[in-house]
Amino acid sequence: MPLHWTRLVRRRFNQSALLARALARESGVPCLPDLLVRVRRTPVQGELGRSARKRNVARAFAVRRRHLGRVRGRRVVLVDDVHTTGATLEECARVLRRAGAAEIRAVTLARVVRPGDAG
Repeated sequence: MPLHWTRLVRRRFNQSALLARALARESGVPCLPDLLVRVRRTPVQGELGRSARKRNVARAFAVRRRHLGRVRGRRVVLVDDVHTTGATLEECARVLRRAGAAEIRAVTLARVVRPGDAG
């Protein structure tokens, strides 16, 4: 999951990119941590509910132009550190589908389960 450049400068690392690189190293699958870019700075989602998170990340991502040819017709695996509502993963998948990805999968390190979420 891409961070906005201002958040990346402050944090100095992208935990999802670090996870993606480790998975690529272990699996042999190529890693493009800059495939997506966050084109709009969004507020932290910590206390937001499902619908607010969805609105927060709407139109916040894009495929980098230089990687467009690497998406069309390909399988893409998104890597996120924490899956809470899935809003960020869904928005990134939407962007990748529009760019022509044939298949999109997601891998997350942790899953947040809130009361009432477990089915």
